[in-house]
Amino acid sequence: MGHKEAGSSPVLSDRVRINGVVTPVTLTAEGKLRWREYCLSIKKEVLGFLIKGSKIKIRAVKENGGGISCGGNTGATVRRRSFSFEPLTEDSLRLWSQKLQEFIDSLGRPKRLFVFVNPYGGKKSASKIFIDSVKPLLDDAHIDYTVQETKYQLHAKEVAKSLDILRYDGVVCVSGDGILVEVVNGLLEREDWDSAIKMPLGVIPAGTGNGMAKSLLDAVGQSCTASNATLAIIRGHKQSLDVATVSQGQNRFFSVLMLAWGLIADIDIESEKYRWMGSARIDYYAIQRIFRLRRYNGCIKFVAAPGYETFGEPIDVEGETIDDVKSNFVQHKGYCGPTFHMKDFNRKIEGPFVSIWLHNVPWGGEDALAAPDAKFSDGYLDLVVIKDCPKLTLLSLMTELNKGGHVRSPYVLYFKVKAFVLEPGSRLDDPSKEGIIDVDGEVLARGKGTYKSDQKTLMTYNKLHIRVDQGLATVFSPTIP
Repeated sequence: MGHKEAGSSPVLSDRVRINGVVTPVTLTAEGKLRWREYCLSIKKEVLGFLIKGSKIKIRAVKENGGGISCGGNTGATVRRRSFSFEPLTEDSLRLWSQKLQEFIDSLGRPKRLFVFVNPYGGKKSASKIFIDSVKPLLDDAHIDYTVQETKYQLHAKEVAKSLDILRYDGVVCVSGDGILVEVVNGLLEREDWDSAIKMPLGVIPAGTGNGMAKSLLDAVGQSCTASNATLAIIRGHKQSLDVATVSQGQNRFFSVLMLAWGLIADIDIESEKYRWMGSARIDYYAIQRIFRLRRYNGCIKFVAAPGYETFGEPIDVEGETIDDVKSNFVQHKGYCGPTFHMKDFNRKIEGPFVSIWLHNVPWGGEDALAAPDAKFSDGYLDLVVIKDCPKLTLLSLMTELNKGGHVRSPYVLYFKVKAFVLEPGSRLDDPSKEGIIDVDGEVLARGKGTYKSDQKTLMTYNKLHIRVDQGLATVFSPTIP
């Protein structure tokens, strides 16, 4: 600490009083604040400052564990710190305040945020996470925020549809993935969707499935914690995110995480009957489902991404019924999704299938690295297909999920697609029963004889079209340390 870096030219050098001792302090053009043995990076560590009497109080964060975050879940923990110094004259105080503020303003950080808190998600801990981990950091950074607790399903979507987006620099979701998905759908159903969807979105993990937060933080080797996610939002670094449009006739749903059909969807949705078991319900029900394995009739068709054209069989266009999906959703004023033509579809795979899993980001949850090669804005979706697999092999595959090893199995096809059609069918063992289609953790369609099959869903258990729009949304993302 305190060593002189090459090319770090001082913006301001002055003598100030620290703990009663007059000490030289320097602010460099790169935003380093140096005194004695200390060096603070304004970009990475300083949240904000305030003037208290004749003193400048700096609010900062320091990472425990040597300031280096170590890969997986062992990453450094964040501690709030406060530093203060006293310029020797009023002019000096004014100049320090001006230069510090100018540097912070130059970083493009958000000043006003709209924050959704979902008190019902996961372990019902989102309100506590907001108060303990999020609020203190936002306050230190002098960010104005409006908090909205979600009161029922689709509440966040309703709010996002009518939100005055000009008042805010970002929308933050303190929840699992569900609220983020609602917000994206709300923004894209607006008449001004093209400007609304540019609103940066922040995700703070506080639910059951924290796939988006985990994907963003893991990409830079940070652990999936509320404080790391909050710091990423405060620092204001952004990146693009692909959005997939799932459509069936006039119905549309905008997905940012994944679509599942078969084994993964059944485990995700049907295990809800064991909610009292907490997160263990997934493992418990997965074992049940594997030993009483279902296979589903059906077919998938896709536009393979470059380099993946050998997967599946070529489509015989002559024998295919051409059903172009056009963007003419007459009664919709919002975003309609990209148009594609069935003649563009070059490959297909016929069932029966054990599982189909389509992914937009690497992690499906904090312990499921579903699609290790998925990128946030490459314009493709990662497809994981299991057609058949011995039960014991399938069981060991599921244990590989937390590190993405399942995609290397000879029983798994793993490749990228630009557009996708799912034609789901009945169960092989019992043709009177069908399956569940799960999109971003919610049931999009339920077939005959499925769990809660009497409940209404947005779409029917029938052909679905999915296509992806590259980099349509924007998310706050952590930078590489």
